[in-house]
Amino acid sequence: MDRKIATTRKNGRHLRVPVLPEEEEAIKTKARQAGLSVAAYLRNVGMGYQIKGVIDAELVGELAKINADQGRLGGLLKLWLTNSEKLGTQDPDHLRRVIYGALDRIVTIQSGMLKLVTERRSKI
Repeated sequence: MDRKIATTRKNGRHLRVPVLPEEEEAIKTKARQAGLSVAAYLRNVGMGYQIKGVIDAELVGELAKINADQGRLGGLLKLWLTNSEKLGTQDPDHLRRVIYGALDRIVTIQSGMLKLVTERRSKI
């Protein structure tokens, strides 16, 4: 009985490429920046594909934490504004300054996040 084995990368052909230690490190760094394994990176480069980088995972994690904090802050502000019992005893001018201050801080942080992402994307 003749069995046909499907060719996959795992059981396909493997190429060996001798490199210097600094070349190895450079290739690994570029693969990491592109979000690819070394094998996938070298295969894509060798096949003539343009490598597109991804935003590094560390930055994405930090931005996700900041975004979560922003969401919690917005939720607290909404909760505070909907609680008319506490608002009734506040000076309206002071209340307005506090609210505008919080909103201004939210906008400032969002602008900072956008700047970080834009700067990082231009480096990739």
